[in-house]
Amino acid sequence: MQRKLNQLNRRSVCSIFLRQKMKARSRARCMSIVTLYLLLSNTAVKSASEFDPYKVLGVAKSSSQAEIKKVYKQLAKEWHPDKNKNPEAEDMFIRITKSYEVLSSEEKRANYDRYGQTDENQQYSQPQQGYHHFHNGFYFDESFFHFPFNNKGSRDNADSKYVLHYNQYVNDVVPDSFRRPYLIKITSDWCFTCIHIEPVWKETVQELEALGVGIGVVDVGYERRLANHLGAHRTPSILGLINGKVTFFHYAVVKEHLKQFVEDLLPQRLVEKVTDRNYLEFLNSWHEQNKPHVLLFDQVPVVPLLFKLTAFANKDYLEFGYVDQGLSETANLLRQFNINTYAPTMLVFKENTDKPADIIQAKGMKKQIIDEFITNNKFLLAPRLVNQKLFDELCPMKQFHRRRKYCVLLITGEEESFTVGNKAFLSLASSNTKEVLRFTYVYQRQQQSMCEALLKSRDSSPPQVVILERRNAAGKVLYKPLMSGWNGSEEDKRKLLEELEVLQKDPSVLNYDAMLPELNNELASMFLIQWIYTAYDYLSQIGDDLLHNNWREMMPLLSLIFSALFILFGTVIIQAFSDSGEEKQMKPKAKEATKTENGSPGAASTSSSRPPKKNFVEVTELTDITYTSNLVKLRPGHINVVLVLTDASKNILLSKFAKEVYSFTGSLTLHFSFLNVDKHSEWMDALLEAAPEALRADGDEDEDEASHRMDYTGYVLALNGHKKYLCLFRPVYTGEDLDVKSSEEEGGRSRSGSREEQHPRKAVPRSRSTSTLQIHHKLDRLGLWMERLMEGTLPRYYIPAWPSLEKITTNK
Repeated sequence: MQRKLNQLNRRSVCSIFLRQKMKARSRARCMSIVTLYLLLSNTAVKSASEFDPYKVLGVAKSSSQAEIKKVYKQLAKEWHPDKNKNPEAEDMFIRITKSYEVLSSEEKRANYDRYGQTDENQQYSQPQQGYHHFHNGFYFDESFFHFPFNNKGSRDNADSKYVLHYNQYVNDVVPDSFRRPYLIKITSDWCFTCIHIEPVWKETVQELEALGVGIGVVDVGYERRLANHLGAHRTPSILGLINGKVTFFHYAVVKEHLKQFVEDLLPQRLVEKVTDRNYLEFLNSWHEQNKPHVLLFDQVPVVPLLFKLTAFANKDYLEFGYVDQGLSETANLLRQFNINTYAPTMLVFKENTDKPADIIQAKGMKKQIIDEFITNNKFLLAPRLVNQKLFDELCPMKQFHRRRKYCVLLITGEEESFTVGNKAFLSLASSNTKEVLRFTYVYQRQQQSMCEALLKSRDSSPPQVVILERRNAAGKVLYKPLMSGWNGSEEDKRKLLEELEVLQKDPSVLNYDAMLPELNNELASMFLIQWIYTAYDYLSQIGDDLLHNNWREMMPLLSLIFSALFILFGTVIIQAFSDSGEEKQMKPKAKEATKTENGSPGAASTSSSRPPKKNFVEVTELTDITYTSNLVKLRPGHINVVLVLTDASKNILLSKFAKEVYSFTGSLTLHFSFLNVDKHSEWMDALLEAAPEALRADGDEDEDEASHRMDYTGYVLALNGHKKYLCLFRPVYTGEDLDVKSSEEEGGRSRSGSREEQHPRKAVPRSRSTSTLQIHHKLDRLGLWMERLMEGTLPRYYIPAWPSLEKITTNK
């Protein structure tokens, strides 16, 4: 029994010893873990406490904001990772950015000056919220033991409603960018810097979205196609989108910079500064611009971003002006309109520039209040219809009975004689309080098609008043004109009001119908000015991209510019070489023709039988086989330009003809042929006999035609087969490159070139080269004649029928 007790005691002592030993080991392990944790914490806190923004930027604590900003820009350009290849450049750039973020904010700067703490340092004293760990040049808003990457938790909760897809971007975001700018962030899951800019991004988005700026987030891991479409090849990237144009953000990710970036995206001419000097000019332009005018009174010297965004969203409907209440040049305006200087005030003016049509005043003027105010005052009391878009908004189509809309349309003119009637119509529109009626007017000279469709059954002279209702999108309307016309008298007003009262009770009084064409766009003349403004914006963007050396994003635009320059200069160079080659080819042909005339008949026949080189235009021969298709049954509106030549002059004239008509080959209604007069001289005689006035147009050759047979070489006919008329080109010899010496020796013989052409066998042998050059110059004026043909200014000679081309004249 005693032995058993001793054994139990030994076992209990051993077990107690083992337990104590295990506890000691566990305590040692815990102490080592705690020691490691404290060491790491102290290291992180020490590294954060050593962060001095003044030392990083190299500025004194008494430096002003302008000095700090200037130094920051210099350091940012020097240490930007894209420019500086130093391995520490990225780390230094982040320190510079963070330092400027602290010192550019008066609140953060004061907090650092008093307590030596930044936002990151404050969080070190709150372990439950984690601390910022600086590792490899990036900051993290996570605890040390929590791995933040590829964790879609916190980040997706804030960005999920802004995530963009390719189809959504193309179909929704791009069209909407013509009404408001967009701020888009390019991010990915494994992005260190993306986590660093996340707090600033969230704060900026919350403020800009309330002002009406569109927000978007593109995850490269899921929307690589959209990222490539935007030209974003690295993360993080921030870009702006306005009017379908993408602009990249190149500065430090600070809220003030992002807000300024969005403001810079907007056009510069959105809001006009208004003072006592120019306010009358600004308000009185309502008639020319056909828009209401909005004035904002506030005490800040710069136009608020909210007002600029509102002006951009409604730029097609209203004109916006801004009055700085702190200027002495606006004192008369404040007294005239009784403006309260303690709160922002917004006035809208329509046709009456002495009294505002509507007014709002509030200290905290929110976007919803402004949007409602603008929507209620979007149009003038009696706007002019200047395009189809405005017509669709003012006079919408009928959808169902409760939404009937009637337009009271005044058809008038711009002259002073219509002023009385126009003012009476405006007075009647000002007193209108019924939402179903909309008063508008058009100028008959600007919208002739619409006015003719509405006044086709009566006297179409303005002014006239028409009550109409649109029925469908094709242009069908039901309408009723005011029978007595419109002179603006009290009797005319009374009749119109009676018609409107009857209409609201019985819509069937609109007993006329018509199909209205689409309205002319009277604002199309402003396209050039808008194009100039757009070009200026694009040039500004190019300069900004070049300033930041953003070559990868600039490559598509640079490629387009260099391609256009290459095509332009390449075309000029090729054309220059082709012209010089053509001149060289023409000289050997002239010499070859001269040798042929001086040589044997066999050589002449061989030379003339060679096919001409058709380097410029395709010319077909007019024979009895092609006669019907190329002339008799030619399609309406098409013209066949026919060159008359002989076997001897075939090569010379065809080459010259191709050169003269080459620039007109782009027309699909012109065809080019040649007629060999050696084979079909009788056809030419029959054609000109059917149109004798064509030869009588030039009376100098009547006597010559009576004594000699006509030489048709070099004549050109423009034949319209469908309408049976012709235009005639008669060769005019210029002799510009004849040798001066030969002309002196020939004397008067050169002046009788036409006779020598008609009787080449009687000419002396020495004049054969001269005759060849004269044949070449027969078509010198053909280019001018072709221009008149295309303009339709040539005389036309009609014939009853085309002569047949069956007989072939035998060579004598």
